[in-house]
Amino acid sequence: MSTQFKIFSFLLVLIVFSSCNAYYNLFYTDPEKCFNAACIKKPYDVVIVPGFPHDSGKVNMVLSERVKWAYYLYENGYAKNIIFSGSAVHSPYIESKVMKLLALQLSINDEHIFIETKAEHTTENLYYSCELAKTLGFKTIAFATEPAQASFMKPFKRKFKLNVDFIPVVADSLYKLPIQLKPIDESSAFVPNFVPLKQREGLIKSLRGTRGHRVKQEIRKAKRQKRKTK
Repeated sequence: MSTQFKIFSFLLVLIVFSSCNAYYNLFYTDPEKCFNAACIKKPYDVVIVPGFPHDSGKVNMVLSERVKWAYYLYENGYAKNIIFSGSAVHSPYIESKVMKLLALQLSINDEHIFIETKAEHTTENLYYSCELAKTLGFKTIAFATEPAQASFMKPFKRKFKLNVDFIPVVADSLYKLPIQLKPIDESSAFVPNFVPLKQREGLIKSLRGTRGHRVKQEIRKAKRQKRKTK
């Protein structure tokens, strides 16, 4: 093997490794790394927790994990308040209200729980909740969900210049919690004459919503209103 080929191979490996590392840092929210950063910054004024469809009469596993993680962050001094976010999207139950009902089973003060009920996509969970947090006077904000969803939202945070940190679920800490959430009376979160999102939006419109189209419209609207008040 020639010296030139060895040098070329080494440079190729270096470029590939650097590219992978750059991609990792740009798009992936590492739970341990984010959690360590949160340890330094805590307590946050509020942590935002996105919703998930609720099944009547059951404790949904995803909702359960998100509520438990919110409890962990609240109970251990990482967050002073919690915003649960989500409308009735794929089932006739307002997701944020369901999460609040589940959270009230735990030792979270009702006065420290807030709900955002408009969001139908994850981008809206984050944006509308950040707007609500600002309205409530909260300065330091974190977004708490599974690592995959947090990673999906990382470019959105940069694109719309949202001042928010991510605290993805750390599985080891979550699974150590000796908590078993019980079924709730979800009647207060029920929406009569409900029409699921897939029947209200076509595939293209839904994908645009997932990518933040409605958020863009909200930002433009806010800018127009701001210009009018000047």
